Amino acid sequence: MSEVSGIHAVEALLREAPERVRLLLLQRNRRDARIEALLGLAAERNVRHEFAPRQRLDRLGGSAHQGAVALCHELRLTTEAEFEDQFDRWPSPKLFLVLDGINDPRNLGACVRTAAAAGVHAILWPRRRSAPLSAAALKAAAGTAEQATLVEVANLARRLEWLKRLGVWLIGADGGASRPWTAPDFTRNAAIVVGNEGQGLRQLTRKTCDELVAIPMAGAVGSLNVAVATGVMLFEAVRQRTLAHSGPSPIDMSAATHRMPPP
Repeated sequence: MSEVSGIHAVEALLREAPERVRLLLLQRNRRDARIEALLGLAAERNVRHEFAPRQRLDRLGGSAHQGAVALCHELRLTTEAEFEDQFDRWPSPKLFLVLDGINDPRNLGACVRTAAAAGVHAILWPRRRSAPLSAAALKAAAGTAEQATLVEVANLARRLEWLKRLGVWLIGADGGASRPWTAPDFTRNAAIVVGNEGQGLRQLTRKTCDELVAIPMAGAVGSLNVAVATGVMLFEAVRQRTLAHSGPSPIDMSAATHRMPPP
């Protein structure tokens, strides 16, 4: 059993995946408008609720539960076989996010949330050397994990090679790269690959990528948080795809975007 805590995260869970909620715990003696809204939503979704002392919610959801904790069935991840079966059903251009060894579950959850906002088709990460999809990760994901295609892979390099064989262009985020993050052609099938918070991409992952790009830093800032960098990369893909779909833009983007020919 897992927990999702915080009013926003619990509300999103009740809206998107109420079947996962075994019991909604609400803080006793707290009946403000936000708690009342959760009560109404739980009633609509036929989710059982109880009022509990704050100390119990603190133990389950940490100090930032805001008076609401959902006790949930474990989130079922997509298997690699299911991912392969589903691959051709996603429309092109496909967009994937690959997380190479994220250590902090809050960063994992934030990346999942950002990927959902960007319309990513699936998020992949290695089964080993990665943060778990814990309560902290689910809270940071704010209800988006239940609707996302999340795939734990046994061998990340092998799965990346599989994606390449199916025509997916692998774009790795690497602070030492000479090409800017705007350089790749994101309008084709693409996977954005980001690495560990401290060391970045592992050597084998870096070698497997088709191209490496960097987000330039100004002043004394050495790097961005991995979830922020993921958002920058993903929404560059969204920008390019939106422009390609809508036709010529009145804004001249030629200075920022340099396309590579397809492989």
